Amino acid sequence: MKHSSLGTKILNAPYILWSVLFIIVPLVIVVYFAFTDQNGAWTLANIAEIKDYGEILLRSIGYAVVATLITLVTSYPVAYFMSKAKARTQAIMMMLIMLPMWMNLLIRTYSWTTILEKNGIINTLLGYLGIGPLPLIGTSGAVILGMIYNYIPYMILPIYTIMVKIDPALLEAASDLGSNGFDRLKRVIFPLSLPGVVSGITMVFVPSVSTFYIADKLGSTKTLMIGDMIQKKFDINLYSNTGAALSFVLMLIILISLAVMHKFAGEDGEAIIV
Repeated sequence: MKHSSLGTKILNAPYILWSVLFIIVPLVIVVYFAFTDQNGAWTLANIAEIKDYGEILLRSIGYAVVATLITLVTSYPVAYFMSKAKARTQAIMMMLIMLPMWMNLLIRTYSWTTILEKNGIINTLLGYLGIGPLPLIGTSGAVILGMIYNYIPYMILPIYTIMVKIDPALLEAASDLGSNGFDRLKRVIFPLSLPGVVSGITMVFVPSVSTFYIADKLGSTKTLMIGDMIQKKFDINLYSNTGAALSFVLMLIILISLAVMHKFAGEDGEAIIV
């Protein structure tokens, strides 16, 4: 047992060291700068200053919620269809979903500017029909669209992974008991897929609420998000106390979101048949 325990500690040492250096230490630095002034003295002024950015915080949360809900509504049928398709079809769909993720997020987002701009692909096609040009870029819709496009794989894959493991015998039993298609979805499929739904919501909401490049390229000054503001603060001053305070508040929002999602998922992360 002693040898096994020592071996386990040795194997875990690199991961612990990595976590300390690249997770714990940066978080400690952020907290330090959030609660100190430029002279290193303790202060709550940086936190109090957050109220000046309340509108941006609410906008970021609102955009993230809308993008997450739309992503969930569009992803759930796709995941369900994938789970019921043949193995070859599943492999093809999986490749199509994963393919955009092989490109950098910055490139994927920048490509949408070509599609949505005044002389972009969509407005050019609408011009042939005598419509437009429409103000597509620089709007809230463009920012939300960018978040949906970039993060939708993170919603589809967790739901699909859970759905594909659902025992077909459960659906057959539900049919034998008189359940129609909607009842099977409501009482069997959705409850069993709930862990995947919660995981997908978490994986989409967290990067959406903290994103910065998407709003910068597809939005405008009226669609500025908290991630963009943090970036601007640190661009001006690498040791920005206000930027650290905003980062600290954003970190709290993310932690609260994760706690809420964990509560909905249940302690064991498993769902039950209703």
